[in-house]
Amino acid sequence: MFTEDKAKSVMKQLLSILAYLHQRSVTHRDIKLENIIIDKRGVIKLIDFGFCCCNVPEQRLKVFCGTPSYMCPEIVMKREYLGPPTDIWASGILLYAMLCGTFPFRGMSDKELYKKISKGQFSYPEHVSPEA
Repeated sequence: MFTEDKAKSVMKQLLSILAYLHQRSVTHRDIKLENIIIDKRGVIKLIDFGFCCCNVPEQRLKVFCGTPSYMCPEIVMKREYLGPPTDIWASGILLYAMLCGTFPFRGMSDKELYKKISKGQFSYPEHVSPEA
C-alpha cells in the first residue's frame, strides 16, 4: 500500500499525463499500476500503449478492452463509451488500490466482478481518510 502522500503524488502526475493525452484525443484504455513506472525521484512514466486509441472528441468507442478490475461500467455492460472517462475511472480504481491494497470490486469470476462494477457499490477501509 502507498501512503496518502505518495498516492497523491502519483495521481497528480498521472492526471497531468492524462490531461496531455486527452487534449490530443488519445485514450490509453489500460490504466493500471503495472503500467506506471516510478523512478527513484518519484517521477512516473505511463507505459504500454497497446490498447491506446486516437479518436475525435465525443466519438463513442465499441471495443471491449482493458484489465477487468479497472474497467468502467459502460465497458463491462458492453455499451458504447467515451474514451477519456474510461481512463479517469481506471485512475480512481488505481487510487483505491494504492490506498487499500485491494480493488474496490471483487468477484470469483469475471461475470461476478462485472456485476459488482455495474452496481458501483463499494466502501473504504477505516484507515483511508475522508480527504483521500
